[in-house]
Amino acid sequence: MSTDGNTTDTSDSRTKAAMTEPRRLRGLKATATSCIASLHRPGLVAAADEEGYVCWFDLRCKDVLSTMDVGNTNPITSLCFKPGNEDIIYASTGNEVKCFDVHMAASWKQLESYNYNKDEINQIACHSKSSFLAAADDSGDVKIIDMQQQCLYKTLRAGHGSICSSVQFLQWRPWEVITGGLDSKLVMWDFSKGCRNKILDFGLPEAGSRDSTDQLLNPAFIHALVVPQLDMVDKLGKICVVARGDGVVSVINTESELAVFKSKNSSKPKKGTKSSSKGNVSSADAQSQDKNNRRIHLDYSVGGHTAAVSCVTFSMFGEKGKFILSGGNDKSVKVWDWSKFVDAGQISSGNDLLTLNINMSKKVNWLCTTPSDSENLVVCDTSKLVKVYSIG
Repeated sequence: MSTDGNTTDTSDSRTKAAMTEPRRLRGLKATATSCIASLHRPGLVAAADEEGYVCWFDLRCKDVLSTMDVGNTNPITSLCFKPGNEDIIYASTGNEVKCFDVHMAASWKQLESYNYNKDEINQIACHSKSSFLAAADDSGDVKIIDMQQQCLYKTLRAGHGSICSSVQFLQWRPWEVITGGLDSKLVMWDFSKGCRNKILDFGLPEAGSRDSTDQLLNPAFIHALVVPQLDMVDKLGKICVVARGDGVVSVINTESELAVFKSKNSSKPKKGTKSSSKGNVSSADAQSQDKNNRRIHLDYSVGGHTAAVSCVTFSMFGEKGKFILSGGNDKSVKVWDWSKFVDAGQISSGNDLLTLNINMSKKVNWLCTTPSDSENLVVCDTSKLVKVYSIG
């Protein structure tokens, strides 16, 4: 018997729970791998599967709008919309990125494709203010593609020693991306120069979990990243949320991490010179920033996941970014009220942030949210049925 939709209200205050039974969207041919939801046309959702099919759903309708074989039996690993034009959708399959015009749902038109990656692509992401697309692959490389010029702009390599699983543009920094890999490393890049700005290794005790001795023994592989959109930054801060293989959801402040890194580097005396008082001040500033901008780790001790976290996203419904949602291999979706942390101005505690737990019957592969008041959480698990929940 399926346990989909069983929810636990984790707070003492009144909380609206998800639908007891989720709506099930049919149309995919195999295990669902990815999904995206339109921000400007609430209810429109695209989902993909392991056999290369992409389905287009309108939640106002009963049946799937259209289905297209994009991967030709190869899995679709990632989907994204073109910023400013959601009639254009990008899909990664194998080592290729394909672009389609979907405004005529019955007949999708392929516009272009890019074959710059040498290995299987794990995630693609588009820059919201420019024509760049990033594609992270199994070799550890990230290809930055100029979609306007339809050419390769830059290759980012030597950041990851293993699979690069996730990539996101830092929208508030026009020339920077952030990547995560199965080497447990989070890397911040200046993609205009192709160089690394900072490497954060979650495999190290000081960067890892709140209590590394009690946390899961699984490695802190990074499976997914999410950063807020530009119109959410003033409220949420310039943060990055990390889904980790040891069951932890980590939240870091990218600006603080970069500031500490640059301050510590600037405080190091150059070869053949003596340390100056100015350098000592920079070091003190760095320690102060490090102390007051601690990383937040949401683990099982505060109600978090008991197995690897596979995906994370922000809520697009209601107050955008109020919730962080995470899905995992423990067959659950967690809803974290990030606004409590932001409003309280806390420094290190993740207590009382978990608002809702949704028990699934299968492991979660991906999830996304819609801007609607209902039917606003879309979940891809290891079945071919896409689940839709209402979070209030």
